Amino acid sequence: MVTLSTVADMQAWSNARRREDKRIGFVPTMGALHEGHLSLVDRARRQADVVVTSVFVNPTQFGPNEDFAKYPRNLARDASLLEERGVDAVFAPTVEEMYPPGNRTEVRVLGITGVLEGWTRPTHFAGVTLIVAKLFLAVRPHVAVFGRKDAQQALVIRRMTEDLNFGITIDVGPTVREPDGLAMSSRNAYLTADERARAQVLSRALRKGFHAWENGERNASHLVQVMRGVLAEEPEVRVDYLAIVAQDTLEPADAVGPGTLVAGAVYVGATRLIDNWWVTPDGIGEF
Repeated sequence: MVTLSTVADMQAWSNARRREDKRIGFVPTMGALHEGHLSLVDRARRQADVVVTSVFVNPTQFGPNEDFAKYPRNLARDASLLEERGVDAVFAPTVEEMYPPGNRTEVRVLGITGVLEGWTRPTHFAGVTLIVAKLFLAVRPHVAVFGRKDAQQALVIRRMTEDLNFGITIDVGPTVREPDGLAMSSRNAYLTADERARAQVLSRALRKGFHAWENGERNASHLVQVMRGVLAEEPEVRVDYLAIVAQDTLEPADAVGPGTLVAGAVYVGATRLIDNWWVTPDGIGEF
């Protein structure tokens, strides 16, 4: 496994693999890796000849009062885990490498970035789309793999990729959960023992809604009531949003059916956690 820190070196490595007719898989991360990230690496491996993983804590997707400064960073640990998983190259640039002086370009996806996560994090997706576009141009992958826990992000990236003709397949892997149902997240490390116990309420609420849907309930407002009833069991957990939307537009849906996303975000203490379930275009529910 090689570790590359400049765009020029990353492009040279990828161009060499392309000349060898190698299919490149890519998993972008912000480090602090857990089994959720590593499952995406495995998924990329099944679709490519070589796999690149980026480790970069992107400052432009953090708001002014968010956790950029304290976000966990341990490149040596992350690199060791990636090498054990068979990754071929790690791209770990500095902030100055990705955002050199004089940088003036933005990449924005309109409409679907102003809701859900965009309600309370209005600058977040502009940072996400900019860095992913820059990473795509550095890594030059054939397929890029994202996690379903960040469902809106995956939808936004797919839209950007199609609109800008990147020619990259966007694949989305399932959410990986702890034994108690909590979605794996690097931010789980912020939780105290008491907060960790309370945090389970989000996945518990979403699962209750999912089971109600499986048992025939389709009315969106009824399902929201079911899930909010569970969230109310933990009054110290503050709900940011709980929404049922169409995946293509992220506009509110009256009923849960093919192509619907059910998503929630909560604050457990100072830590913000997200989770979701959705129904595929074929009508298959996935939690």
